[in-house]
Amino acid sequence: MKLFNAKNIGGALLGFVMLLGIVMVSGTTTQAQYYPNQDQYRRQRDYERAQRERQRQAEIERQRQQQNDQWNPNDQWNRNDQWNRNGQWNNRRGRNDNYGNFGGSYELRQTALNAGYNEGRKAGQNDRRSGRYDPTRSSAYRNAMKDYNSRMGDRYAYQQYFRSAFENGYADGYRGY
Repeated sequence: MKLFNAKNIGGALLGFVMLLGIVMVSGTTTQAQYYPNQDQYRRQRDYERAQRERQRQAEIERQRQQQNDQWNPNDQWNRNDQWNRNGQWNNRRGRNDNYGNFGGSYELRQTALNAGYNEGRKAGQNDRRSGRYDPTRSSAYRNAMKDYNSRMGDRYAYQQYFRSAFENGYADGYRGY
């Protein structure tokens, strides 16, 4: 009986190639499982970069607002909607709504004022039925985030506008207007 015939050599060669293939494939599979999903980290990195950019823009806007709030020699505010020296509302922009100016875009301001007034009115009507007057008791007042979207701008300014309008809406709702 021949020890080295073609069938034995071919079978041994085939077995060796299969074993080599299994080792190579298992190595790549292990490697693919070992490295985490790069897309997740890329998205996180991009999100954090965008967050830092938004914070930087907000800081620039705050500094610009502070520069605009400097007192001028006429004893008047440089802002378009502040009180003048006679104690009258300086209304060069056509707004005389007595909500003040906390900064932010027109969209941010209007959205906050509308949402705050409507929520305040609802809360005032509910409290009128129960006989208690306390606008700060409302969770909508404390949170002041209804209809807020971070693309509008500064959250703090939004909350200030919202709370101012909430108090007016609450009073109107409580009185039954």
